[in-house]
Amino acid sequence: MSAAAEIGSEVVVPGETCLDVRDLKVHFAGRKTWRNRQPRVVKAVDGVSFKVADGETLAIVGESGCGKSTLGRAILRVNEPTDGTINYRPRQGDWVDLTHLGINDLARYRLDLRMIFQDPFTALNPRQTVLEAIGQPLFAHGVPRREIRDRVADIMAKVGLRPEYMARYPHAFSGGERQRIVIARALVVRPHVVVADEAVAALDVSVRAQTLNLLSDLQDELKLTYLFISHDLSVVRHISDQVAVMYVGRLIEFGPTETVFRKPRHPYTSALLSAIPVSSPDLRGKRPRQQLAGEVADPANPPSGCHFHPRCPFATEKCRTEIPLETPTSNGSTVRCHYWQQLDLEGIPS
Repeated sequence: MSAAAEIGSEVVVPGETCLDVRDLKVHFAGRKTWRNRQPRVVKAVDGVSFKVADGETLAIVGESGCGKSTLGRAILRVNEPTDGTINYRPRQGDWVDLTHLGINDLARYRLDLRMIFQDPFTALNPRQTVLEAIGQPLFAHGVPRREIRDRVADIMAKVGLRPEYMARYPHAFSGGERQRIVIARALVVRPHVVVADEAVAALDVSVRAQTLNLLSDLQDELKLTYLFISHDLSVVRHISDQVAVMYVGRLIEFGPTETVFRKPRHPYTSALLSAIPVSSPDLRGKRPRQQLAGEVADPANPPSGCHFHPRCPFATEKCRTEIPLETPTSNGSTVRCHYWQQLDLEGIPS
């Protein structure tokens, strides 16, 4: 089957797993210097496992430097995994391990797995027209030129852009419109899984809400599965079905979004939730802000045991020496914490 013929397959079974990541690691070797003859290894992603079902949105959250973007890029093989497996089930076909595919074999899955980049100002080539920018993946995968213009016009209309503007250059558009162009470029090949890396972080509040609603509408219409990378938990609650909390390369809590928000099991998750702004004046001051000491640990030199223990108010000697295992909880989530059963952590009610 040709690449052009594969574009737009619509066979999706909601609820069935389409992405199964197991023990994924992405390590980078540091630079040698005259002082450091043995460079340290940066463990950006260190043994991450999760599953995503067709049509769902999995949000990956955490502070800057915790490995969220590296994880998303590794799933698309932009960053090469060091170890682990990325099992993917296409809309039509059997499971395939993306980590062991060569460049030529991986190319056929580039249509299924796409990325929306964070900054719309650097993601677009200023010398390309909108037609060229959005149509580039179609042209690269052998779609006839006569079809590209129609496909670009169709996706521009879907994302709320006027098709007659396809001959313009990026500088003629606002930041929100540029982000819609980036979204259109990712979706023009009708992908299966979309990694959205801080897709709305650079937008103002009103445009952000419009873009989130757009992503939600397109997910329903085009049968998309999202990996939504963000540090904004208020956005995450609005758009995601499941949430994965990362800290220094590891998943420390994973579960249904409402379950994690209402009853977090890890102290780090609870601290992140306490930082969400309170919109209702009646609730202000009733949910105390948790202040974490220090900064995110260095992934090139992470703390022993639980990586979070230097900042955790509940840490003991066991936390400093033993790595907590991923443990299922009674509410359907999983957590990496030695004392999650003894802790009564604050969440956010519905």
